[in-house]
Amino acid sequence: MKNITFANSINEAIKVAMSIDKNVICYGLGATDPKGIFGTTVGLEEKFGSERVFDMPTSENAMTGVAIGASISGMKTIMTHQRLDFFLLAMDQIVNSAAKMHYMFNGELNVPLTVRLILGRGWGQGPTHSQNLQSWFAHIPGLKVVMPSSAEDAKGLLLSSIFDPNPVIFLEHRWLHNSSSEVPDGDYRIPLGKAKKIKEGNDFTIVSMSYLTAEALIAAKYLKQFGIEVDLIDLRSIKPLDIDTIVSSLSKTGRILVLDTGASTCSVASDIISKLSTKCFSYFKDSPCILTMPDIPEPTSFELTKGFYIRAADIANEILQKLKIENANPYKDIPEPDPHDIPGEWFKGPF
Repeated sequence: MKNITFANSINEAIKVAMSIDKNVICYGLGATDPKGIFGTTVGLEEKFGSERVFDMPTSENAMTGVAIGASISGMKTIMTHQRLDFFLLAMDQIVNSAAKMHYMFNGELNVPLTVRLILGRGWGQGPTHSQNLQSWFAHIPGLKVVMPSSAEDAKGLLLSSIFDPNPVIFLEHRWLHNSSSEVPDGDYRIPLGKAKKIKEGNDFTIVSMSYLTAEALIAAKYLKQFGIEVDLIDLRSIKPLDIDTIVSSLSKTGRILVLDTGASTCSVASDIISKLSTKCFSYFKDSPCILTMPDIPEPTSFELTKGFYIRAADIANEILQKLKIENANPYKDIPEPDPHDIPGEWFKGPF
């Protein structure tokens, strides 16, 4: 075990995979740049050579086709885009080809392709550079969708993604890249489709994903002073979805709040509440809650982004209202950082 950043754990996972299997290749815009896609690909070309680690033209659709062709020919391809938004140019390749091939060829053809996409907000990223489209990808049969929230999970889930026989969309929130945690050495894998229980409590279930897990932890700490202990579940995988872990928690608490970095309509949060309502409606002691982004494009303006995103105070406030606790002011007690478009004073990038 060693304490490393989220970005370094991504880098380490790729190194381990490329050392284990000579058929693993890694490419993307900026993969060989000195900054190495926020530090995640630094040193890989020097270690494994330019035939296995290389930059690519700004032709996302074509290069995704190259990745699919390489993958069905026996390679294990890691393709990285510095923004999820750029990858939208390749939706035809990923939806109509990569996601369908295993089914169309009766399970005899595999597409071991991992697509790393950077998402997130802040510093004026705006509506075309900060979209959270995990529910889009999860809607497509044949795609797995992964959203780690810690350095440990980033390494373990990425290694499992790389060696999965079929396509995985691996979503990295850029506000997590320089967060850190203890990470096991070597070939460390976490099964896809298994959520992680981060906190144990009997009063309320919180289901979170990606960066919102960090905000949920702040909210959970604040709620303790009011005698509220939460069950905090980090999804880790959006698809496959570990609904059983959520059901088990709801059966204990009877109350649930689901957090989602995406927009409200057709969100992952809405889908979870739908599944719970049809599977175990009798477990609810109160109406379920969700916190998602509003159904409008994310603004660029520094002023317009104030109060726009979900923060710890929003999470705490939702639960306090549900439990009818009135002697609390989470917006005063848990203020947004100053400036508000960073996760905290500790944040130094990446842009």
